[in-house]
Amino acid sequence: MASVKKYAAIYVVLLVLAAGKFVFFELDQVFGYWDAFTGVMALAVAKTALIMWYYQHLNEEPRSITYLVLGSYFLVLLLAAAATFSITSGVY
Repeated sequence: MASVKKYAAIYVVLLVLAAGKFVFFELDQVFGYWDAFTGVMALAVAKTALIMWYYQHLNEEPRSITYLVLGSYFLVLLLAAAATFSITSGVY
């Protein structure tokens, strides 16, 4: 069982990552759209990994369940990438 201190630290890291996502689009003089989009997606993947690993307790599960969840997460990322490509290319 993890300590409250560990969960509080992870919560703070998640808050910092969320603030980072906000900064990417607010500093449009520094970051272009695709730079901000790439940064936000990278931060979203990091946040999701932290949430899955600690708050959904994948670190305590057998490796087979962890691999199953990570495989389905990867497939969801592929689906999101395909939808993004479809929307941005104008193909409906």
